[in-house]
Amino acid sequence: MTGEMEAAAADSVTAFFKRRGKHASEGVGKPCANCGTALEGPYCHACGQNADNHKRSIGHLIWEAIEGMFHLDGRLALTLPALFFKPGGLAKDYMEGRIVRHVPPFRTFLVALLLFIFAAEHAIHSAQHHAEEQAHKRAEALATPQGRAAEAARMRAEAATDRDARLKEAAEDRDSTLAEAAADRDEALKDPDEDRAKVQERYQAAAAKAPIRYQKDVAKAQTRYAEALAKADHLQNNPLAAQEILKADETMRRKAAERIRGASLDPTRIGEEASALAEEAGDTTTVGGVNVKTPEAHDAKPGDAAHGDKVHWFKAGLAKAFENPEYYMVVMFGWGHRLAVLLLPMLGLSLTLVYLNKRQFFVYDHLIVATNLLSFAFLTNALGLVLPDPVRKWWFLLLVVWTPINLFQTLRGAYGSSIFGAIVKTLFVWWSTMVSFVFLLSVLLVFALAQI
Repeated sequence: MTGEMEAAAADSVTAFFKRRGKHASEGVGKPCANCGTALEGPYCHACGQNADNHKRSIGHLIWEAIEGMFHLDGRLALTLPALFFKPGGLAKDYMEGRIVRHVPPFRTFLVALLLFIFAAEHAIHSAQHHAEEQAHKRAEALATPQGRAAEAARMRAEAATDRDARLKEAAEDRDSTLAEAAADRDEALKDPDEDRAKVQERYQAAAAKAPIRYQKDVAKAQTRYAEALAKADHLQNNPLAAQEILKADETMRRKAAERIRGASLDPTRIGEEASALAEEAGDTTTVGGVNVKTPEAHDAKPGDAAHGDKVHWFKAGLAKAFENPEYYMVVMFGWGHRLAVLLLPMLGLSLTLVYLNKRQFFVYDHLIVATNLLSFAFLTNALGLVLPDPVRKWWFLLLVVWTPINLFQTLRGAYGSSIFGAIVKTLFVWWSTMVSFVFLLSVLLVFALAQI
């Protein structure tokens, strides 16, 4: 089905830029190549076949492509601005039969979906490539004694900053506890019915706990600082630090997969397993931003590795995803083409529900509106995914505001809803669409685990 969708989308792309005939057909009066009927125009009135012989020279094809690209057949130049800035008018044109002036809505939807998938894959691959480049740069720096010394100095500085922050927080907690205990004591002593001896006893007990807790926090901070210094010293004197950096990600993924395979499926222990894994992950040190220490596989309980003498499919899939995330992404995007299409009937159903009282609109009309809304969402998000990093976050912040406004404009223009009614319906459709998207995304992530 993926190939069929890509073929349909490719056909839609070519239709965007296809040159429309501007001159009368040169085959008028000649027999149709398909049925033999005398032609009266560019299409056979008997069978509908195009009279064009489709024979072009290379130069002619290049010229047609350039001309079609810039003329955009007139329709795309009308459709896209309306899709972004006047979505209500565009939807109303479709619903009232003014179709020829615009690109067919489902064609726009297919192309927008394809562009979004390509943009998402590009963004993920770019992020992975950037991470690999950074790791190699750090490895090159750590390959020299000067580079290791500089990295060790940075680690010591970060450790000192972390220690000072923890000591400051511990002192503030101690002072706050003592001040609160003193305030409670003074407030209680104002009451003549209070036993002054008991009040003083409670105050002394609370005041005695504060220094003890403070000493424990100080000891933890100093221990953490000493461990960080030891790691920095080890790094500075380790000539194999560069190789360890390059292998750190693979080693971490492999050991995390082993830990997952050995995790318990008992619901009462899932939280404990997750907490233990998170705690171990939190103890990893970073060398230039790269994790070096990884969860130890031998910590997993062998007795929990099986579920009815077979490894549970979810654990097996999750472990494989950790070991080979690239393949998991390929499977996920392969099925993403299919599941994304399900957003169309889900959004159409939401529109049907909010306009049940307007019998002049049919499910077909709601699906037309849904294709426009999803085309807008896919195109704008695809553009955001290919923008440079400094601009990307601002673009997505803009979309958080622009997307519901576009939905509001669509409902106002297409259905003629009042301002208040359109706001209420926008909130409902927006919420239901987000729920549907999260549901489909969750299904996709889990289903991809079952396929690898």
